[in-house]
Amino acid sequence: MTKVLDQIQTSHDVKKLDSEELERLCYEIREEILSTVSKNGGHLASNLGVVELTTALHYVFDFPRDKLVWDVGHQSYAHKLLTGRKDRFHTLRQYEGISGFPKRDESVYDAFDSGHSGTSISSALGMAEARRLKGEEGRVIAVIGDGSMTAGLAFEGLNQAGHINQDLIVILNDNEMSISRNVGALSSYLNRLMTGQFVNRFRDEMKGFLETLPGIGKSVLRFAKQAEESLKGFFMPGLLFEELGMQYIGPIDGHRLDYLIETFQNIKKLRGPILVHVITKKGKGYPPAEMNPDRFHGVPPFVIETGELRSDSSKKLPTYTEVFGETLCQLAIENKRLIAITAAMQNGTGLEEFARKFPDRFYDIGIAEQHAVTFAAGLALEGMKPVVAIYSTFLQRAYDQVLQDVCLQNLPVVFALDRGGIVGEDGPTHHGLFDFSYLRHIPNLIVMVPKDENEFQHMIKTATECPTPVAFRYQRGKGVGVKKESALQSIDIGKGEILREGEDILIIALGSTVYPSLRAAEKLADVGVQAAVINSRFLKPLDGNLLCDWAQRTGKILTVEENVLQGGFGSAVLELFQERSLFSIQVKRLGIPDTFVEHGPQTLLREKYGIDENGIFKGVKEMLGERRSELIHQSLSKTSVSRAHPNPK
Repeated sequence: MTKVLDQIQTSHDVKKLDSEELERLCYEIREEILSTVSKNGGHLASNLGVVELTTALHYVFDFPRDKLVWDVGHQSYAHKLLTGRKDRFHTLRQYEGISGFPKRDESVYDAFDSGHSGTSISSALGMAEARRLKGEEGRVIAVIGDGSMTAGLAFEGLNQAGHINQDLIVILNDNEMSISRNVGALSSYLNRLMTGQFVNRFRDEMKGFLETLPGIGKSVLRFAKQAEESLKGFFMPGLLFEELGMQYIGPIDGHRLDYLIETFQNIKKLRGPILVHVITKKGKGYPPAEMNPDRFHGVPPFVIETGELRSDSSKKLPTYTEVFGETLCQLAIENKRLIAITAAMQNGTGLEEFARKFPDRFYDIGIAEQHAVTFAAGLALEGMKPVVAIYSTFLQRAYDQVLQDVCLQNLPVVFALDRGGIVGEDGPTHHGLFDFSYLRHIPNLIVMVPKDENEFQHMIKTATECPTPVAFRYQRGKGVGVKKESALQSIDIGKGEILREGEDILIIALGSTVYPSLRAAEKLADVGVQAAVINSRFLKPLDGNLLCDWAQRTGKILTVEENVLQGGFGSAVLELFQERSLFSIQVKRLGIPDTFVEHGPQTLLREKYGIDENGIFKGVKEMLGERRSELIHQSLSKTSVSRAHPNPK
């Protein structure tokens, strides 16, 4: 039997299908998403939940003339399958394959690059207003999840949309609340009825007639409007959006194609800002994801039949996220003022156990990073010790609050930056490659970076004891396998450690680059090059005496960091040498150049950008010049391990 999905090359092909074929198409889309994500990993539950919604949008609207903006964008897999990317879908999230998020350079159907939440309404409103100014036709649709609606930016966009009364369709994909069968069916019927042309034309004509009645017209009109709002409010929770100037439609069953198509066909003819409230179920069609949507939000490869993760032959090492959660629980037993805060990432930041053990001291404030930071500032002012656990890339959203509300007041807030550095297949919107640069210049803030899981647990303890703001940044993935000491110890603030001595060159590293630096130093020793290695441990403050002493001994410095070079760790070392008048020191910096890093495996990307063992080895070779370059070249040829790049099929 020929698949319906195989017939879909563009969005326009969806319009040719009848109702039975559309239902079959949704089934096949789910199968394709499930099959691909089980092999590649990715966002599963959210994508399974929007299959009918996506199909209905492509059936009714005229993309790409009409514009479709996905909030966050991790729910755009069905959209990709319907817009000419089925043949490449097996490369999803693979190096040089298609992205797991909308990308304008990937397809004309992707209207806006996304990856962070809350941006869809503002960007879509900007597009709609630009079209008005240019006199162009076409509708602009923003699809935003209920979680993203907790972001203040979303309401800022709604506020302006209602104010300027621009043509804009906002679809609220609500996959958290449930509707009883009776209310859901009645509500859907009422809204499909109320969006019809006859009802809206009658409403406008009646409004005009009442306004012409002398003396009583306006009073009757106000009464009629109050009666309509009372009736709608009885069935639907839309008054908030209508107060913001949006016409509210819903709730609509997000898995009934007939409901969705009829509603969209009706609102396509309406004008002004409209919010359509659609109810969907995360993981729809795959029972393990339906029962545990959080686990299947972002999931590594798994076995479809059981939902279990595919076996990992590597050692069962703890992840840095797990070490963070365990250590914070340990510290919270003794410190009754320790508070944990996360922005809708309880599982992702490893705080499930903390939330279970200390529910009165755990706060998930939703996707509202700015609020999380200022909320923590208020807690700290009253003697609490808040730990704000946020991915590095998402703390960028709260830069002003970190600077103004915490650091300017020198409040003892701890920032736990998970996913620091290269994160892998989620790509440029999720790599944490800018935190060194956007944090180290802020006064009063201490910044620590652990080289392994043992050092990490001691840094967490150190941070919770500091009377000033502290941030520690740690990488995604497993630890290196060192033994964790049972007793937690404090680390002297600003003190680095010499891990290997040598007189030819000094390698200064921190975080994920420390162990590759040590391995590179061992290879260099095989060819007669003695490289010293320092673990800086602190991005700020630097151990000036240690670094400058060893810099003068060797005269050649190589800094290595998993961060952009501009304003990063190497820049801090250069500034230190300038302040100490060490102008004769030769310095080379390894790190991420002035670019946004693509998606791909962490090991491959670290190799590509020269911050792995071989990249450090080559960096030393370039610095030493002709004196030992031939020996090093021979060693590199013999010992380099060729890694197989996962090329798309």
